Amino acid sequence: MLYDVAVVGSGFSAIAVTINLLHLLPASTSIAVVGDDPGFGRGTAYRTEFYVHRLNVPAGRMSVVPEKPDDFVEWLEEHMKQVSADGFASRGDYGLYLRDRLASLLRGHERRARVDFVKAKATNCTQCSKAELVFHLDNGDELSARNVVLCLGIGNADLPLAAGKIEAVERRIVRNPWRLSWLSKVGPSETICILGSGLTMIDQVLALRVHGHRGLIRVLSRRGLLPHAHPPADRRAPAVKPELGRSREISALLAGLRKQVRDGADWRGLMDGLRPVTQELWQQLTKEQRARFLRHGLAWWNIHRHRIAPQISSRVDALKRDGIVTIHAGFLKTIREGPRGALVSYRERQSRQLRSFNADWIVNCTGMERAGVAHSPLLQQMQRRGLIAADELGLGLSVDTDSRVLGLQEEPQPGLYAVGALTAGQFWEITAVPDIRIQAKSVASAIAETLRV
Repeated sequence: MLYDVAVVGSGFSAIAVTINLLHLLPASTSIAVVGDDPGFGRGTAYRTEFYVHRLNVPAGRMSVVPEKPDDFVEWLEEHMKQVSADGFASRGDYGLYLRDRLASLLRGHERRARVDFVKAKATNCTQCSKAELVFHLDNGDELSARNVVLCLGIGNADLPLAAGKIEAVERRIVRNPWRLSWLSKVGPSETICILGSGLTMIDQVLALRVHGHRGLIRVLSRRGLLPHAHPPADRRAPAVKPELGRSREISALLAGLRKQVRDGADWRGLMDGLRPVTQELWQQLTKEQRARFLRHGLAWWNIHRHRIAPQISSRVDALKRDGIVTIHAGFLKTIREGPRGALVSYRERQSRQLRSFNADWIVNCTGMERAGVAHSPLLQQMQRRGLIAADELGLGLSVDTDSRVLGLQEEPQPGLYAVGALTAGQFWEITAVPDIRIQAKSVASAIAETLRV
């Protein structure tokens, strides 16, 4: 069967594209959704069942449908969840909301496009032409479609150490903390070393506490920076329009923003004011300016831009005050077996001195791998064949401003699109729900238009 559209992936980007396609395509069309994740649409972020795992964006901005901004808030009210539009709902509830919204569309199948869910992974693209794209699946089947949307997300970053510097401690290392079965193996008083101090670290600390862990948690990252918090709703400042000069040098942009804060602007309001223009601003930067930002400004951007719910920040602050969580700033050097578990050695950022501590478990929370290709056999195969090209700074795939995937000669591949984090090289700000839902609708609208021709 030749499908009109194939959506490849199982996370939020995939469900957002599918929902928009169902709104836009006529009943005569067909959609295949290809992925082997049983929790389709929820992905890693929204599959969690821990109530302490909260959204990092207020509920009022989390509707999956751009033209219905109150949709998630209404769902919360219908299900008697005590969360206002300014509050931070649990991520598990958001996953249930996505499931319900898709299910309600599928129930109207007689007036919607046909949808087939194919529980398999696409492993090989054997044809990419104007007529169709053909994929081999890991179940032995072949799938053909006129249009394909890649919604594969990105994988976990590896440990920042060469294999030779990890001596005989593999059994102590949790390389993917989102495989939560590791929590059941941790003793309540064992010492945990978490590599990385961003949002994933916050989630794992909270998960450990809910699971009964009461031992020490040592957090090691290069700068020792933790995400800032959203203020309580009654102290939340309105968005402030950034006053951007003509220069796009990173130092000039930063100087302008700092001046606004010195003149009285709330920095959180200023960051919120940047959001509507971030993609446009990113596209105005040269390759050198983008590289400079990634090298010098990324860590600071992340902690100011990707903030956590105030109640979550309070929990983490209390653990730091009580000495349960300790933050170390430095560069990881080696992990080797010692007389009291793993011995973690690092070079302290300020003093440059070599320091070490013991840990029973090493948890990799260094974030997501930047390129977005290494984790996917399909993308690796497509790259080898020249069907896709990596972004020149390693930020996902090379795509144009319409999210069309580009080949090695920077030509749009017919009928091939990408949505979500894989398109960060073109859009930068494309990992959060408010941005992905707009991109998903844009791509779905473009596909719907081609099918009408």
